[in-house]
Amino acid sequence: MKTFLIKNAQLVNEGQIYQADVFVKYGRIAQIATEINETADELIDATGQYLLPGVIDDQVHFRDPGLTHKADIYTESRAAVAGGVTSFMEMPNTVPNAITQELLEEKYALAAEKSLANYSFFMGATNDNLSEVLLTNPNTVCGIKIFMGSSTGNMLVDEQTTLEQIFEKAQLLIAVHCEDEQTIRDNLTLYEEKYGEAIPIQCHPEIRSEAACFKSSYLATKLAQKYGTRLHILHISTEEELALFQNDVPLAEKKITAEVCVHHLYFDKADYDTLGTQIKCNPAIKEARHKKALLEGLLDNRLDIIATDHAPHTWDEKQNIYKKSPSGVPLVQHSLQTMLEFYRAGQISLERIVEKMSHAPAICFQVRHRGFIREGYFADLVLVDLNQTQTVSKENIYYKCQWSPFEGKTFHSTITHSFVSGHLAFANGQFNEAKWGERLLFDR
Repeated sequence: MKTFLIKNAQLVNEGQIYQADVFVKYGRIAQIATEINETADELIDATGQYLLPGVIDDQVHFRDPGLTHKADIYTESRAAVAGGVTSFMEMPNTVPNAITQELLEEKYALAAEKSLANYSFFMGATNDNLSEVLLTNPNTVCGIKIFMGSSTGNMLVDEQTTLEQIFEKAQLLIAVHCEDEQTIRDNLTLYEEKYGEAIPIQCHPEIRSEAACFKSSYLATKLAQKYGTRLHILHISTEEELALFQNDVPLAEKKITAEVCVHHLYFDKADYDTLGTQIKCNPAIKEARHKKALLEGLLDNRLDIIATDHAPHTWDEKQNIYKKSPSGVPLVQHSLQTMLEFYRAGQISLERIVEKMSHAPAICFQVRHRGFIREGYFADLVLVDLNQTQTVSKENIYYKCQWSPFEGKTFHSTITHSFVSGHLAFANGQFNEAKWGERLLFDR
C-alpha cells in the first residue's frame, strides 16, 4: 500500500484540536507528531484544514441484495466515503431478509467485492428465528436488529414471548427500532376515516406519534433492565423519550444507549410543506420542539451517537400519495456537512461532533482499532475544509436514487479527502477504487 504524509493539519480528536502531521503506512496511523519528515509516496499539505477520524454510521440501509433498483452497496458506500463516512453498519431488511447466518454472510461477501467503505451488517431478528440469532459471532458482527415497529421490509417482532427470549439470551448488542405498532394502526384508522386515501403528509407525525415512540422505547428499556441486556435504541425522535436515558454514566459503562439521526436534528414538521414525502421517514420528523430537545439531549449525553438511517427510494416511489410513498431518506453523503452547519451556528463544537460521530460509535459497538486518530489504529481519516462551500446538486449526488432533500442547499464546508483503512478512497471529488473497504471487527 502507498504511504501518506499529511502535513500541517488541525487534528480534531479526543476532545482536543491541535496542529500535527500524520504518517500513514500499511493502512494504519504509523506516527502523529508536531513535525514528521518521513519520505512518503504521497504528501498532502493540509494547511488550514481539519483532520477528523472517519465517521462511523451505525445505521444505514443500502438495499443490497434484492432492492438494488433503489441503491446498492457500491453506490451508497461511494456516497458515504464522499461525505466522510468511512465505516457503516447496515440493516437486515433487504431481500431476502438477513435472518440466517448463511444469508448474513452472503451480504458480507457482497461488500467484500464492492464496498469502498468499511462495513458490518446486523443480524435480523424475527418472531421465529431465535436459534439463528443466537449463533451470531460477537467478534465479527455489529449486533442484532429488532424492529419493534414495522418499517420498510416489515420485519416486525411483536410477540412478547419472543422479545423476552431475545433480550434474555442474546450475548451481543441489540439495536432496536421502537414504535408501537398498535398505536400507529389505531391512529392510521382515525386519519383514514377523516381523509380517506388523501391523507396529507403533514399528518405523518400524528400517525406515527410521540406516544407510539415512547411506549415502545419504554418497553425496550424495561426488558433490557430486566435481563441486563446491552440495548441500543435507534433514531430517537421525541423529547419525551429522553427521560429514558442516563447521562451520568461513562459511555463505555452504559448498558442502554441511544442515537439521534441528522434529519431529526435538522428538519421539523414545517418542512413537510416544502419537501413533502421526501422527508417521510419512520420514526417521523415531528414538531420543532423535538429537534431542539434532541440537540440538548445530544449535548448532555443522554443521546450518545449521531447517525443517518440512510434509506433511499427512487424519486418516483417517493412521489406517491401519503399511504403509498415509502418511508426513508437518503442522507449518508451529507451527514457530516449537516453537523458542521450546527457548528457554524455555534450550537455544537467540532470536538463534540467527532465524539458523537466517530468516537462514540467505536466505543458503543467496541469496534477494533477505529474511530480515533491514534498511532496503531487503522487510518480512517477525513480532511475537511471549513471555508470551502459546496452546493448540493444532481451533478454531485452519488446515491443511486440521484436525489437528496438537501438539493439546492449550500453547505459551508467541504469534505476534501477520505482515507479508508489507509487507502485514499476520495480526494477532491475523485474516487480511487483500487482497494475496497474492510470488514469491521469487534473487541467483545
